[in-house]
Amino acid sequence: MGGTQHERVFFFDIDNCLYPPDLGIDKMMKDKIYAFGREHGLDEATVEATCSTYYRDYGLSVRGFIMHHDVDPVEFNNKVDLCIPLEEAIMPDPKLRAMLESVRARRWAFTNASLQHARRVLQCLQVEDLFEGITYCDYAEPDFPCKPELRAYDKAMREAGVDQKQLCYFVDDNAKNVMAARGYGWTAVLVSPAVEQICAEAGHQQAATIHQLPLALPRLFG
Repeated sequence: MGGTQHERVFFFDIDNCLYPPDLGIDKMMKDKIYAFGREHGLDEATVEATCSTYYRDYGLSVRGFIMHHDVDPVEFNNKVDLCIPLEEAIMPDPKLRAMLESVRARRWAFTNASLQHARRVLQCLQVEDLFEGITYCDYAEPDFPCKPELRAYDKAMREAGVDQKQLCYFVDDNAKNVMAARGYGWTAVLVSPAVEQICAEAGHQQAATIHQLPLALPRLFG
C-alpha cells in the first residue's frame, strides 16, 4: 500500500467498531481500569465514578491518572491494555476483511488505545495487513491528544499524509468522536447498534454494524 496526499483516506476506529460491542471488551477494560485505580489509592466506593469523570473530562481515564496520580504510563499499559484477553474474545472476521478490501480509499486505523492494544485487535480480526498505519495514543507523550479533541484528527491527517479534509472519511462507534470529525470537515459515519436512539447530527450517515458501512457510503466501495 501507500499513496499520496491527494488520495482519499478512510480512517477506521477499532474498539467496538470493527468488532461488535457485545463481545464485552469494554467491560473487561473498565474492570482493569477500576482495579488499577484501587491499586493507586482510589476509594472502592468512588473508583467507578472517578474513572468515569476522568473519561468525560480528559477523553481517556489514563489521562486523568497521569494528571492527578502521577502514575507511570507504561505501568498503566502493562496492567490494563495488555492484560485484556483479546485473543479469547475476538475471532477472525472474513466478512469484515472482504469489506475492507473493497474500500476505494487508503485505509488507516485511528484509535484512542495504545499501539500494542490496537495491533492485537487487528491481528485477532486478521485485518492488520489491510491498514497502512495506525494513529494511536502514546501514553508516555505529555498531554497526548485523543478523540474527540480536534488536534487528534489533525495528528491523524499528518500521520496518514493527507492535507485536505474533504479527502478524509471516518467511522467510529462514539457519537462525540463522529460529531467532532464532522465538524472538523471530514465525512463521518456513526456505527452503533443503538444508532436509532442517537441524534442524526452524530454523522453524515449511520449504520448499525460495521458490515453495513458500504450501504452508508456506497461510492467508496467496489
